[in-house]
Amino acid sequence: MLVMSYLFTSESVSEGHPDKLCDQISDALLDSFLAQDPESKVACETLTTTGLVVCAGEVKTNAYVSIDDVAREVIKEVGYDKSDYQFDYKSCGILSAIHSQSADINRGVERANLEEQGAGDQGMMFGYACNEMDNYMPLPIELAHRLVQELAAIRKEGKQMPYLRPDSKSQVTVQYSDNGTPERIDTIVLSTQHDEFADDDTMLKKIEQDILDILIPRVIADCPDKVKALFKGDYKLLVNPTGKFVIGGPNGDTGLTGRKIIVDTYGGRGAHGGGAFSGKDPSKVDRSAAYATRHIAKNMVAAGLCDQVLVQVAYAIGKADPVGLYVNTYGTAKVAMSDGEIAKTIGTIFNMRPYNIIQRFQLKNPIYQPTASYGHFGRDWYEKEVNGKKITFFPWEKLDYVDVIREKFQLS
Repeated sequence: MLVMSYLFTSESVSEGHPDKLCDQISDALLDSFLAQDPESKVACETLTTTGLVVCAGEVKTNAYVSIDDVAREVIKEVGYDKSDYQFDYKSCGILSAIHSQSADINRGVERANLEEQGAGDQGMMFGYACNEMDNYMPLPIELAHRLVQELAAIRKEGKQMPYLRPDSKSQVTVQYSDNGTPERIDTIVLSTQHDEFADDDTMLKKIEQDILDILIPRVIADCPDKVKALFKGDYKLLVNPTGKFVIGGPNGDTGLTGRKIIVDTYGGRGAHGGGAFSGKDPSKVDRSAAYATRHIAKNMVAAGLCDQVLVQVAYAIGKADPVGLYVNTYGTAKVAMSDGEIAKTIGTIFNMRPYNIIQRFQLKNPIYQPTASYGHFGRDWYEKEVNGKKITFFPWEKLDYVDVIREKFQLS
């Protein structure tokens, strides 16, 4: 039988991308509400364009938050601090159209018996994990994230590539063998906003050389050996393919919360239920259940139950119990069980009611702004003191159910 390789591509965007800027503002607002009132119910969207930010949505809270101050601080942190960008934190206008949450929605969420808390909406959520990277993420999206994340670090250090501006995008194409094993890096696309140069040709050559000599070596140096070996020196590198990228950020494209849901998750691998995360409190299962299914998937692969897995959960609005739990191990399961049998067993380990998910990960803490750029998954969990309280960021990335899964499935 003829064995063929195939190509798979994922993209990422920087914190300065207009859509990602909106995600960060929405999550910063959510954190501000939760910091004062952990019972806040929040669904806020942000729109950005030249010189303007619009925040809209529904909130039920006892907190007071200055929308203007929160938005400007995020814009400043990201790096939009010069009038040349046609969008900066000092001069942009900020409009708020945030109002109270619908009572019709709230009656299905809040219950006298806390464990009967219903899902904030219907829908299906997916979690995915594989063993391509040490953090159980697919290789293409992980490399795409690292490229723009490292580029932002270089920009903020201010020692090299001083022409960099906040907006950038990356794309990585990986060649896989027919059995799904990464073979080599095939193509890297990197578009970065930059200052105006006197000569366009000189500019493009300078940026290309700096990407090749500065950025990519920094990214490779931080990769495990098995990934370093995939950079065989013959990959195609495309830098600013249009030839120029001075006009960017909200001045170049209108930004909107929730438009980068594939960047936020697995880069097109596995599946996505369609619901965005940012700006939503954890009563919205679009967010909390997506975190819970990632946690399940990651612990399943780490336990050696399978090499990759997709986990789906689905809800009806106002109902506590999921309407379904689905598992697909893509034929990589290490136990003599069908995926349906595995799903049934997994359902006895993890309580997927919204209240229990929120309690398991302590999701009423203000932990969301860091999730709003460079992906919600594959990140290192950490603890940090906030307002005198130690809280855990990215708790769904913990490998704290590995032993439970091994015992339940009798894995050695």
